[in-house]
Amino acid sequence: MSTSVERVVNTTLYRLGEPACRRELVARVRGELRETGCSVLPDFISPDVRDTLRRECAAVAPQAHYDVETVNVYNLDVGAELPEGHPGRVTFERGNAFVARDRIPVDAVIQRLYSSRLFQGFVADCFGLPQVFELADPLSALCLNVVRPGMEHPWHFDINEFTISMLTQEPETGGVFEYCPGIRSAGDENFAEVARVLAGNGGPLVRRLELRPGDLQLFQGRYSLHRVSEVEGTASRHSAIFAYSERPGVIGSVARTRQLFGRVLPAHLEAENVRVDQLLD
Repeated sequence: MSTSVERVVNTTLYRLGEPACRRELVARVRGELRETGCSVLPDFISPDVRDTLRRECAAVAPQAHYDVETVNVYNLDVGAELPEGHPGRVTFERGNAFVARDRIPVDAVIQRLYSSRLFQGFVADCFGLPQVFELADPLSALCLNVVRPGMEHPWHFDINEFTISMLTQEPETGGVFEYCPGIRSAGDENFAEVARVLAGNGGPLVRRLELRPGDLQLFQGRYSLHRVSEVEGTASRHSAIFAYSERPGVIGSVARTRQLFGRVLPAHLEAENVRVDQLLD
């Protein structure tokens, strides 16, 4: 294991550089992904680094692009004409915010972990992929999600095929991660069940997780409807999002990037977004 990552990962629990230990851990993660659609590795970050993780992310949190707006789960224009009963007609107020990668110091814990070839190889193994690539997107490849008290991150799908995230600061209360594993697939939007969840009738479709700082979470956010419930108390909820793709060169669309970060860079204007399917975003 490289010195940089060895100082970040809790090697007492997660010895990624030892083949036998890694195979056992990967088997565990794959099993949980098959069974529940999500795998959480508690205390993935070394106890000695956890406070640094929190402080670094809290320091850049004020730089988050913050904008309250009305959205739907597919990020479609809320004025778009959709059939009666289409889940895209259900709207929410989104008041969460994102710190883009270019605002996060290059030597920060989450930057070091995200760029680690060892960590990337581990992620690829967990999802049964030959390799994963860092997003070419200079803003969304790695970002910090900030949910302030009184706000929530409403129901949505991710653009990426899979999602890796890590809580870096927990709120006093609320801010629970809720998700519906595999509610849609690349070939089926499954509008009926998505509409049930949005109407509050999801029942057993909805799973709930209470995460702790330093926990690593792996799940299929592209196909799993998910949200963060309203944050309560005085502390914001901070979560690092590590975005990888099965293909190189992926850059977010201009509209989506401006929505999340309030700006776009020349790379977004010049590049053609590499899509993995024809699902609504």
